[in-house]
Amino acid sequence: MMQPENNVRAQIRKHPVFVGLSETQFDEVLRGCVLKTYKKNEKVLYSKTPREGLLLILNGVAEVFVAPGDFPLPSLTPEQPYAQKEVLEVLQTGDMIGFSSLADFLGGKTEEPERYAVDVQAVEDAVCLHIPYSVIQSLWGDPGVRDFILQQAAVRLQDVYASFAEQIRLANKWGESEPFIRRIHDVMSQPVISADIDDDVQDVAALMVQYNTSSVVVVNDNGQLIGIVTEKDLVQRVVAKGLGAGLCAKDVMTPHPFIISRDAYYYEAMSSFLMNGVKHLPVMDGGRVIGMVTLSDLLRKKNRGTLELLQSVEQSTLDNIAEIKPAMYEVLAHLIQDGIPTAHLLEVMTKLYDRLVRHAIELALKMVGKPPVPFVFYMMGSGGRGEQFLLTDQDHFLVYENPKREYKEGVDRYFERLGTEIVMHMEAAGYKRCPGLMMASEANWRGSLDLWQERWRSWALRATNENLLLAHNFLSFRYLYGEEELHDQFCNVIKQQLEKSRIFLYRMAELEKEQPVPTFDHPIRALFRMKKESVDLKKHALFPLHHCLQLLCAKYDLLEGHSLQQIDLLTEHHVFSEETADKLRFAYEVILRIRVDRTWTAHQKGRESSSEVEFNQLKTKDKEELMMALRTIRSLQNQVLVTFGLG
Repeated sequence: MMQPENNVRAQIRKHPVFVGLSETQFDEVLRGCVLKTYKKNEKVLYSKTPREGLLLILNGVAEVFVAPGDFPLPSLTPEQPYAQKEVLEVLQTGDMIGFSSLADFLGGKTEEPERYAVDVQAVEDAVCLHIPYSVIQSLWGDPGVRDFILQQAAVRLQDVYASFAEQIRLANKWGESEPFIRRIHDVMSQPVISADIDDDVQDVAALMVQYNTSSVVVVNDNGQLIGIVTEKDLVQRVVAKGLGAGLCAKDVMTPHPFIISRDAYYYEAMSSFLMNGVKHLPVMDGGRVIGMVTLSDLLRKKNRGTLELLQSVEQSTLDNIAEIKPAMYEVLAHLIQDGIPTAHLLEVMTKLYDRLVRHAIELALKMVGKPPVPFVFYMMGSGGRGEQFLLTDQDHFLVYENPKREYKEGVDRYFERLGTEIVMHMEAAGYKRCPGLMMASEANWRGSLDLWQERWRSWALRATNENLLLAHNFLSFRYLYGEEELHDQFCNVIKQQLEKSRIFLYRMAELEKEQPVPTFDHPIRALFRMKKESVDLKKHALFPLHHCLQLLCAKYDLLEGHSLQQIDLLTEHHVFSEETADKLRFAYEVILRIRVDRTWTAHQKGRESSSEVEFNQLKTKDKEELMMALRTIRSLQNQVLVTFGLG
């Protein structure tokens, strides 16, 4: 490998796998390793791909997750709420990846790549050292190396068994607690294990062993939290440095740790874990530490109460799949009643509906048989944007791998049958057929990779208003089912076409100029003059917001993601200031909240819902916030017009 920079070399040198080597041995071993860099959200390891060694994270954070379709239970992780993946573990600097393949190293290579059912993705830019098993083999005679690797594998195994046992227990306790919204005080561990600032580090380690805990909080004489000592702290700051005697808690603790309130929601803790790269959060109440919540706690306990509903989805057939819809709506009713923020309400419902659609696809596959080539299924419209809270029209498409010329006709016929079966099963589940026929059963909404490339090119060449609207709906696509590598290829094709379609994007921006977002007078003066004023939440607010975010993302070569994720991406790329991003998030939440409330009320009363809102039917606070939201979206629209030279 290329010689790493001195600071990286020193970091590798201190790791338990290398710390016992002489300089000559270290140089020789290092030459057999490979330094690898990964961009944020880039795949580190694909599922079902045999592992060839271990990866040591030198910098950054990665997450281990189960890919779509491999695991039925929904995630409540707000950082990627619509990615359809179950995060099993979050790995940080100093952690190692690849222990699932250790059995191959110890017992000989297998020919079962399907055993590696997890993916690994960089949560932020990461630097990793790939340590091939040939290098591990050369170090295996060192008891320190062997003990470290086996210890790490044993810890992972312990976590897996604990999680598995918890799920079995929960399966027998359906209904004991509300399934989706839990407070931290319901999942935290207590009493909290604490140490004094001057306690010997050996005593701190003994506490961890005695209470079988992976962390100890450090408090002062007044019982106030001043730090935390975790197993990782002990390994990095004591064991790896060969230290121990004479060290106190204050020497090895992490000061001013991230904390969370006892009344915080589950998803707030998960957000903190992922955003801050930690695995332990002291739970606070009135300035005092009252418990501890860990990432493992949440991963084990998050699915309490969901099993019966999800098992009903998994066990349903074409004859009884319609029975799932009322259960989904019952969940929705509880979420609305509990007053959960609308964005998170949509996240929960999207997870459930995604599971329902994936099951419909699997039932369809049983009807038509194994696909001749890999394929991917995408949602569009409100389902693609993760805004579907009531089952609406179908809006989706199919992409499949380019077949060989001699097999093309048969492959096309297969996916025609599959698309038809999927639509039929989704209709049975409660999804109406799309009036505009934007469904995988239609020839225009399925095809090979090459055909989709040509389809986009034809839209771009004929920039009619109809094609512009088709492109907008298409760009709301969200990966739901199928081969992930084909999905990556498809995204690359679309990115290439967007790069070649700058004039088409300009025409899409022109269409926005022709449909400006309405704004109103100063809120206080205008509130009482709006008896006859109305606004269409979809036409005048949501669609302009989505379209403008899509255009800006396309302009800066960003693809996929629902609106909140697009706002985050554009902020990271300095297209938006933090202030602008906050205003856009607020506007999005306001509009969705009003829409969900009104639509749900109409549904309960058996009335047809409408996206048009009359101001005299809104509370004063909602009127104010809606007018603020409209002005924010109008400002976004103006920014897009300026960006495309139309301002």
